[in-house]
Amino acid sequence: MAKNLPQLTIVNRLNVLRAERRLTQEQLAKDIGVTRATIVAIEGGGYNPSLELAFRVARYFDTDINTIFSVQEEKQ
Repeated sequence: MAKNLPQLTIVNRLNVLRAERRLTQEQLAKDIGVTRATIVAIEGGGYNPSLELAFRVARYFDTDINTIFSVQEEKQ
């Protein structure tokens, strides 16, 4: 029998880190090898990056993934 697990939502601080470095979405996208649309979607919460891309973003900002991406549990 499956447990009744809470719904998980991934939230991110990408726009905050990008603003702190005064980067445009276009510049960040170019630097990490994705499209600006991908950055827009991640920042807006409409797209969760692959694990590889999450690591690439974390390395770009010289931090760990948990500093950028976190999980919120939603009670059902």
